Order: sequence, then structure tokens, then C-alpha cells
Amino acid sequence: MLYAVLCYHSEAVVGGWSKAEDDAVMEKLEAVQEKLAAEGRLGPVARLLPTSAATTLRKDSDPPLILDGPFAETKEQLLGFYILDCQNLEEALEAAQELAAANPGGAYELRPVGLFRQGVLTP
Repeated sequence: MLYAVLCYHSEAVVGGWSKAEDDAVMEKLEAVQEKLAAEGRLGPVARLLPTSAATTLRKDSDPPLILDGPFAETKEQLLGFYILDCQNLEEALEAAQELAAANPGGAYELRPVGLFRQGVLTP
């Protein structure tokens, strides 16, 4: 089963980290990612650009409305995600807990992924 691990945190907090602080977090996350990759469980990982770079298409109007920025005001923003191949939710939670230990603050939301289409992009 594939699980999406959605990474939420305050952009203001993460954006306020010094380069050294950010590099230290990324180094800890890389160690967990390497472990998951060695186990054959790590899929794509993405770090999203800030919400100031986002564009939202609101489809509840005709014609659809295009807005600069994110859809909703929240305290935490979606900053990135992992795709993990796990036997079950418990295994996905174990991996998320390892990632959480490497990354201070925020929250991880886990969702099973129903693969709609494999896609053609390769790293």
C-alpha cells in the first residue's frame, strides 16, 4: 500500500530558519530517507516552494477563478510530501515518527494513496 506523508508546518517558522538550521534538519531527514530507500519503501519526496509562489484555481464559479496564493488561510501550510510503500498504517506511522523526530514542529498527515495513473516522469 502506498501512503502519502503530507508535511505541514508554519512557513514563517521554517522560512525563519538560518541556512545552518535548515541544513541540519535536511541532514537528519536525509538519514531517514536513506534508510527508507535502502528498505525499498521510499517513493518521490518533494519540498514545495512557499505559498507565495502558489496559484489556486477555484472551480466553484463559472468561469473558474484563478487566484494568486494558497486556497485557505491556515496556521500551517503544506510544505512537502513523501510517498512511502508500507505494508499497513502501522508501518507508515513508524516511518512518519522517524521523519518527525528529525524535523521539529509541525505535523504529518498520512493518507493511503490510490494510484490513479503511474505517470511517465522519472528522477
